[in-house]
Amino acid sequence: MAHCMGVLHRQGSRQAVNFFNEVQVRCFHVSPLVSAASKTAMSKFDKEPLPYEKLTKNLEVVKKRLNRPLTLSEKVLYSHIDDPKNQEIERGTSYLRLRPDRVAMQDATAQMAMLQFISSGLPRVAVPSTIHCDHLIEAQTGGDKDLPRAKDINKEVYNFLNSAGNKYGVGFWKPGSGIIHQIILENYAFPGLLMIGTDSHTPNGGGLGGLCIGVGGADAVDVMANIPWELKCPKVIGVKLTGKLSGWTSPKDIILKVADILTVKGGTGAIVEYTGPGCESISCTGMATICNMGAEIGATTSVFPYNKRMRDYLKATKREGIASEADKFEKVLLNPDQGCNYDQVIEIHLDTLEPHVNGPFTPDLANPISKLGANAKKNGWPVDIKNGLIGSCTNSSYEDMGRCASIVKEALKHGVKSKIPFYVTPGSEQIRATIERDGIAQTLREFGGTVLANACGPCIGQWDRKDVKKGEKNTIVTSYNRNFTGRNDANPATHCFVTSPELVTALSIAGSLDFNPLTDELKSKDGKSFKLSSPFGDELPNKGFDPGQDTYEAPKPDGSSVKVDVDPKSQRLQLLDPFDKWDGKDLEDMAVLIKVKGKCTTDHISAAGPWLKYRGHLDNISNNMFIGATNAENGEMNKIKNQLTGEWGGVPDVARHYKSKGVKWVAVGDENYGEGSSREHAALEPRHLGGRAIITKSFARIHETNLKKQGLLPLTFANPSDYDKIQPTDKISLKGLANLSPGKQVDCEIKHKDGSVEKIKLNHSLNELQIGWFKAGSALNRMKELAA
Repeated sequence: MAHCMGVLHRQGSRQAVNFFNEVQVRCFHVSPLVSAASKTAMSKFDKEPLPYEKLTKNLEVVKKRLNRPLTLSEKVLYSHIDDPKNQEIERGTSYLRLRPDRVAMQDATAQMAMLQFISSGLPRVAVPSTIHCDHLIEAQTGGDKDLPRAKDINKEVYNFLNSAGNKYGVGFWKPGSGIIHQIILENYAFPGLLMIGTDSHTPNGGGLGGLCIGVGGADAVDVMANIPWELKCPKVIGVKLTGKLSGWTSPKDIILKVADILTVKGGTGAIVEYTGPGCESISCTGMATICNMGAEIGATTSVFPYNKRMRDYLKATKREGIASEADKFEKVLLNPDQGCNYDQVIEIHLDTLEPHVNGPFTPDLANPISKLGANAKKNGWPVDIKNGLIGSCTNSSYEDMGRCASIVKEALKHGVKSKIPFYVTPGSEQIRATIERDGIAQTLREFGGTVLANACGPCIGQWDRKDVKKGEKNTIVTSYNRNFTGRNDANPATHCFVTSPELVTALSIAGSLDFNPLTDELKSKDGKSFKLSSPFGDELPNKGFDPGQDTYEAPKPDGSSVKVDVDPKSQRLQLLDPFDKWDGKDLEDMAVLIKVKGKCTTDHISAAGPWLKYRGHLDNISNNMFIGATNAENGEMNKIKNQLTGEWGGVPDVARHYKSKGVKWVAVGDENYGEGSSREHAALEPRHLGGRAIITKSFARIHETNLKKQGLLPLTFANPSDYDKIQPTDKISLKGLANLSPGKQVDCEIKHKDGSVEKIKLNHSLNELQIGWFKAGSALNRMKELAA
């Protein structure tokens, strides 16, 4: 990197585009993809070959240096290190500089990522990258009507993403293609892959033996610009699976149990690696389900070792060549070494694992099905279920749908249908076409199901729900991954429970949380009692997958003539202006915009649902900043006191007023601040509206990085009880910032309304590179400084 800096300083007055062209060739090491000897392509859409030979050479260098057995996740991660000979490697301490194999972006986050890439001045992405249109399709009446409506409403955004993809070399998956993580699993994931994706559930690809990591858009820009991507070296949590899955217990129950054990922050700073003989009893898509929900425990990512179930899935998705290559590297690269060490080990015996239903309001509140009804009554949760929803990126495989259909067929034989509205979300066009061909979709319709578009839909709040009023207490059960307050329908009184699609189906027949299909009976149409049999379904379709409609558009080989239009009057897209640089002075007398009480996810900081349409317009979407967070002063949402006027107002309104008056501000948060989605808007919005620091008890990993990228200071109380010292009327000063350095605490002064001052210490995790982002005003600003 020192050589790179020398080149950077010698550029003189060269234009930025010419500079970056040269940097991509000269400054940064050749990508592993270029030097791979294998002729098998990473996917049918890519020319780049599998990187196995290059990765194993890198791994040899690292293993000689460390001289110890390695876990699977260490093998995959360390083999992608930019400089394996010199990189410092220490779990939980070092910052690794890595070369991911590809980038994936969903349409909501791709807007800001591509706007940032445009700002960089680069002519084309340096690694295979794709955009997936899955987040902007609202569920209303069914996929046949919802998809055309979404295409019309979001035409401006889709045109922008398509044209930007064509210009900069990014593949484009059209609306209706399916959910990003299912498309990745079907087409791009492979054992040993290192991929970053601008969505928190990117780890889904771990079901096919890859390290797939959720990031913010600014990280994606780094990788697309051929700059080594930085990640704090994760610890490794081993989950040993023994026994065998059977009956009503499903892969979903494994991760629900892990969430129970580790909680929503127990995986922070770690990769969760599954091992043991129990892995062999789980399908590839089942392993993907487990890895997908690793995001709910804060894990960097999750992964399974390469095995026969992955091999079968690769062959079923017409990637026999990749399976053959993976077979050659199975022991050296794609499985852990004998005797490797984990930082923590959990053991789960699958033979005795009970089906779980987690929730409400948090994915780590575990309820074994045998205790769910009693827990609901004890806690005052509504026992009657209003809606059942299956599918999503987490549970929409052919196997999932088949197992649900087996339950439905048995119920229909007894003249019984779903008691409640039942929604089905296919994960991809391929899944939709295949379950239509094989009659599964029709079976679910006969049950009373509505088949929605191949998109995220209600899972992310894209649900035009009409059956309950906002504020009405009610219960829904889903096979989704996340159930934070207001997540699915923007109703804070909706109690969402997350479980397997099989249990959602069974509970929808009963319509009540106090039904246990393992022990309880149902009444048939003629009044006779019957008990549901254990669900079953084919792991893979006997007739093979039906690809359905062709929904992929490859980028033009030369996009230099393509014009990317952003209308200055647009309400949905807005070109970015650079954030202001740090002025070199301490941050004095900053206002406390809001002191947040309790859970504060990225959904609370930047709501989804109807706000998704503004993801490409920073100023407009900033009107949702903190509107879902609870103000510690009054216990209310979106109601804070303006300290300049003494009047109460909405959080974004007060922030805009402070900004107009030149008043800098901080926000104060509780534990695991910023958990949940990877959306970087939760960092962009505070920066845009005048924020300078976020002070909390602790941060979730992705959000902390996103804050750093946008030039904000993410700081944590050295003494967590100091959270209680800060009052809404206080002024906060951060001292000694000219000497900000890695590991050095920041001095903070709290000036109270009565004139008294308290001094506390704040911690940070900024390294030298990240301190450079703060001083430049953002990581993107720093990139441009180097170009100049």
